[in-house]
Amino acid sequence: MTQLHTPKASRNQERGRVSFMGPVSPSGVRFQEAGDGRAGSPAGVAGTFWGVPAPMKRTVRRSLTVTAATLATAALTAPFAVAAPSPSPSPTPSVTPPAKMSTVGGARLGLPGTQADLANGAPVLPKDVTARSWIVADAESGEVLAAHNAHWRLPPASTMKMLFADTVLPRFPKTTQHKVTPAELAGMGAGSSLVGIKEGETYSVHDLWLGVFLRSGNDAVRVLSAMNGGVRATVDEMNSHAEELQALDTHVVSPDGYDAPGQVSSAYDLTLIARSGLQKKDFREYASTVRAKFPGQTKKDAKTGKTSRTPFEIQNTNRLLSGDYDIAQYPGIAGVKNGNTTNAGATFTGVAERAGRVLLVTVMNPAKEAHNEVYKETAALFDWGFQAAGKVRPIGELVPPKNATLSTPRPGSTPTPEGQAGGGTSPIAAKSTPSSTSGIGTALAITAAALLTLAGGAFLVNRKWPLRRR
Repeated sequence: MTQLHTPKASRNQERGRVSFMGPVSPSGVRFQEAGDGRAGSPAGVAGTFWGVPAPMKRTVRRSLTVTAATLATAALTAPFAVAAPSPSPSPTPSVTPPAKMSTVGGARLGLPGTQADLANGAPVLPKDVTARSWIVADAESGEVLAAHNAHWRLPPASTMKMLFADTVLPRFPKTTQHKVTPAELAGMGAGSSLVGIKEGETYSVHDLWLGVFLRSGNDAVRVLSAMNGGVRATVDEMNSHAEELQALDTHVVSPDGYDAPGQVSSAYDLTLIARSGLQKKDFREYASTVRAKFPGQTKKDAKTGKTSRTPFEIQNTNRLLSGDYDIAQYPGIAGVKNGNTTNAGATFTGVAERAGRVLLVTVMNPAKEAHNEVYKETAALFDWGFQAAGKVRPIGELVPPKNATLSTPRPGSTPTPEGQAGGGTSPIAAKSTPSSTSGIGTALAITAAALLTLAGGAFLVNRKWPLRRR
């Protein structure tokens, strides 16, 4: 097996959004010509998202969260949960999609073939898309505009690193320094994509995440996994996080996305995962960085005896972000992650903004073997999506995480119990039986109402689902 790639971490307590909270970039500006002044973002390099508003004050969040949590502890004795089916991984993908697939997000998403509901005046879908599976979705509303075998479980390649980052990014401050040991670099598959980490050298967490996002470095993934308790523990956490996101087609075996028996995901799941990752400011910044400086190996001058460590430049392997000789940087592109392995072929999930609308597109394994084909097909689907927005009826939705149980339904939508196909989440209804001899029932009802109000406020401050356009 060969893994191929075309050649500010913080604790992430803030869960800002891409243009879910405002424009990805100022009007008329997609990528700055000058760097943003931070280490790893040299002049002349596109940096990060420039127009993301500041979050609400932490004191407000903390007050609402603590109050809601206190009432929840007193009034509720059992958590609200929905059991999720465990994936049954298959070693190799089939040649044709299954006749019946998952219906998470909507019944039509479980059907094989292309699914779209074009209204009058809607543009036709591009005819030259050859991918086994793809999806076009509105990142804010969660509406799926069109899809092709959306829930087909296929090898994901390095797009799996999106789930790795969404799971592990919050664990370590970006300034944390770590000295790499030989054991941490052991066990990587032959042909793994590498950023160039050397044993015995010290790297910051910021450096390591640059290696993950820009060069898709399996060596950086291994080091961060070791810091996180080891590969096995990290894989377990990734699988748990996928279940929490309702990415139920996903089964992780290797945290870096390297081909492994039973390691699968789907275009639908990768889009869910990307949408979750983009809630994190640092995730957005790393995913949108075009190039940066990475620490080199320490060398000793034989004459002077002095040691030096010269950094080298790394460039993002996402060709819609960095461009290539046969493909231009896509207007409004802001990430997210690419991959390419023997079993998976080329895979890619991208996010782009145009005229205030943000779309997510995932493309898995194009049949056409042209250079940069996965990016060309993604660009074609982006073009279609921006032209079709508002002219097509959605065929499904990106469901919120399982813990998003207090979100406000979109106008005109009918609340559906969590976990059911095509439905979002509905407020928890707290019921109480009035007593004929006391006011306990009334008190419980008032407490439940207060609980819902405060918990709902805390929820909406900290994590807004579904993501609605302002």
